[in-house]
Amino acid sequence: MDERYISTVDLGTSKVALTVAKVTGENVQIIYYKERPSDGVRYSRIFNPMRASIPLKAAISEAEQELGIKITQVVIGLPRFGVRQETSSALMERTDANSCITQEEIDSIKNIALDSYPLDDELKEEIYGASAQSFSTEDMFNCTEEDVVGQPSASLEGNFKVFVGAKKAVSNIDIMLNNAGVAPARKYFLPAAIASAVLSREERENGVALIEMGAGVTSVTIYEGNILRYYYSIPFGGKSITTDIKYECGFTEKLAENIKLAYGACMPEHLLTMSEKILQIVDEEDGSDQQLTVKYLSEIITARVREIVDAILFKIQESGYADRLRNGIVLTGGCANLVNCANLIKEMSGYNVRIGYPRAKRFSSSGCPGIAETGAVASIGMLLLAKDDGHLNCTDDVPIIRTKPTEEPAAAEEVSEEPVETKPAAAEAAEPQPIEDTVFDKNAWDVKKPEKKERKPRPESRFIKWTKKLSGGLNERLGGLYDSLDDTKE
Repeated sequence: MDERYISTVDLGTSKVALTVAKVTGENVQIIYYKERPSDGVRYSRIFNPMRASIPLKAAISEAEQELGIKITQVVIGLPRFGVRQETSSALMERTDANSCITQEEIDSIKNIALDSYPLDDELKEEIYGASAQSFSTEDMFNCTEEDVVGQPSASLEGNFKVFVGAKKAVSNIDIMLNNAGVAPARKYFLPAAIASAVLSREERENGVALIEMGAGVTSVTIYEGNILRYYYSIPFGGKSITTDIKYECGFTEKLAENIKLAYGACMPEHLLTMSEKILQIVDEEDGSDQQLTVKYLSEIITARVREIVDAILFKIQESGYADRLRNGIVLTGGCANLVNCANLIKEMSGYNVRIGYPRAKRFSSSGCPGIAETGAVASIGMLLLAKDDGHLNCTDDVPIIRTKPTEEPAAAEEVSEEPVETKPAAAEAAEPQPIEDTVFDKNAWDVKKPEKKERKPRPESRFIKWTKKLSGGLNERLGGLYDSLDDTKE
C-alpha cells in the first residue's frame, strides 16, 4: 500500500498543536506532535491572521527539518465559539417507487437541505457542519440513516441540524495559512471530530454529554442514538481561571499560569493536608516575597469552575436530553486534568463523569510526548476523519534534505567532476559545510586538501636564487646550509 502523510493543526486560544501521521491503508502511525504558544487567537477564533501565522510557520518549519518532508497543506478545525444550531429539512420525490433507496440518494438529500437553508446574511454567515437527525419514507417515520437505506419508497424526507458560524472567522483561517505558506486540505467541525477520538459507540448510542474545557472556550456536545443532537459553547475556560488568579493575587499572567498548572485544584475541602501548604513567591527584582496558601488558590479556581459548570448544566437541561444521558458526562480538553474537576462536575450534576483521553487503539504513536493527553483530542479527531479520504496527502513526494544553516551555502550543482586549479582563498570559500544525514562523494568537489603524510617540496626562496647567482657552487659546498635557513624562516 502507498504511504501518505496527513498533518493537522489545532489552533487554540493558548496553543497551536501540529500533528503529522503516516497513513498506510487503515493503519495510522503518529510520527510528530508538538505544541507551542499561539498568538492572534481569542475564543478559538483568529482575530489577527498575521500574528497567528508566525508560530504556525515556525512549527511547520521545525517539523519539516525533523522529519525530512515538505508539508504543503494541513487539516484544520473551524472555530468552536459563536456557532448556533438551526433545523433544516428536505423532501425528495422518487421516480421509481419500487426501487430501493441508495446511499447516493441520502447524500443528495443532505446537499439539498444544506443548499436550501436560508442564511440570515450570506455575506457574513457560513454553514460549518450538519448532522442528519432522522429520515422518513411513505411507510416509516423517524428512521436512522442505516435503516432507511435499502427501503423501497416513492418519497424520502430528511431532517437535519445545521451549525452556522461567522464567515469572516473562516476567511481569517485562509489568510493565516497563506501567510504560513501552506494550503487548507480540509476544515472540520471540531465537536464531531473530538467525539470520534474520545467517545465509544456505546456512549454515543446510549446518550452522553461531551464537555470540552479548553483555554478560551468550554463546549458541550450531546450524542444520543449515535447522532449528534446538540451543541453549545461559552467563552470561558482555562484562561479565565488564570486571569482570576492573576488579578486576585497580583501576579503576572505567566506566573499565574505556572502556579495553576503546578498546584491548581478544585474542591479545597477534599485536599486534606495539601490545602495547608503555603507557596512562597519571591520577586527577583526587589527581593520581596508573597505567600499564597494552596487552599486559597483552590477556592479561586473552584469559584470559576462552578460558574462554567453551571452554564453547561443549564444548556444540557435546555437541550431536552438531560434525562437521556445514560452514559453521563465525558470531560476532555486541556483543563480536564485539573485536580478534582471531574469530581466537582459529578457532585454538581449527579451524572457519572469520566475523563476522556484519546482512544489509543485507533492509532499508534511512539516518541511523541503529549499525544495521549486530553489536550490532543482535537488533533487526533481531525486525523481520524481525514484518514478516511484515500486521496488526501499533505506532503510533497520528494523529501527535503535536512541541513545545518550556513551563511553562504556552496552551489554543489555547478561543480564540475574534473579537477580545477583554484587559488587558496577560493578553496577556503568553496569548501562545503558538513551536512547531517547526507553522504557526499569527495571526488565531486574541485577543492581537495593534501594528505598530511605527503609533503610537497618547497620552492626555492629568492635568497637562495640570489646566492646561487653570486657564488655559483657555493650552496653545494656549504651542504644545503641555505635550505636549512629557509626552513627555520617559518
